[in-house]
Amino acid sequence: MSADLRATDLSLGTRLKGVTVALRSGEVTAICGPNGAGKSTLLSCLAGLTVSDAGAVTLEGEALSALPARRRAQAIGYLPQGPEVAWDVTVDVLVALGRLPWQDASSPQGQAAVEAAIATMDLQPLRTRPVSRLSGGERARALMARVLATQPRWLLADEPLASLDVGQALALMKRLREQADAGRGVVLVLHDLATAMNHADRVIVLKDGRLATDGEPDQSLAADIIGAVWGCEARWLGEPGTRALSVS
Repeated sequence: MSADLRATDLSLGTRLKGVTVALRSGEVTAICGPNGAGKSTLLSCLAGLTVSDAGAVTLEGEALSALPARRRAQAIGYLPQGPEVAWDVTVDVLVALGRLPWQDASSPQGQAAVEAAIATMDLQPLRTRPVSRLSGGERARALMARVLATQPRWLLADEPLASLDVGQALALMKRLREQADAGRGVVLVLHDLATAMNHADRVIVLKDGRLATDGEPDQSLAADIIGAVWGCEARWLGEPGTRALSVS
């Protein structure tokens, strides 16, 4: 499978130091690492929202920096950490904002995309509720639905599980897997190493702004690598797909 989204020798101050990754559609890729490792910075560069000091990001062979903003927004859906909602709109209005890059929210195609996103995130009972009256988990689902409504080829999310309980987090990972199975590229910054181990196809590990490892989960999150990167003794328990991490 060819690389669709590629970062080559990205450097940005002390946050990124010569990072090269080639991402593939149809996969769930987790970006992991300690606090301050450069995870959010890398994701923002991949989305075209942060410009590096050196290196380049390409989307299907084209320089991301050369793409018009609207075309880039159509191709890449980005969900930052703790995104702000400027107006207290209802859930269906918030999700419809995902069609802004296409400027077709009122068209049959746009409406169908919005309805599909609402259904995917199980938001039908909440669609007329103002965002201010949502729980943290409900708000997270609504914001993810806004990204899905764009129907981007790439879904980039920074710690999307942060405000979700265990059941909600598992449900979201299953939905993101469905998006990858449908051919989209899914790239997530994750702190939960067990989630990355059990649900990602590939794990990129950063340390101090540098690429520590990039490979299948059982390789990138092997006990010796966790020890070297996170500075703790680690042991994986359980069977593949349901593993738990014991650290000391």
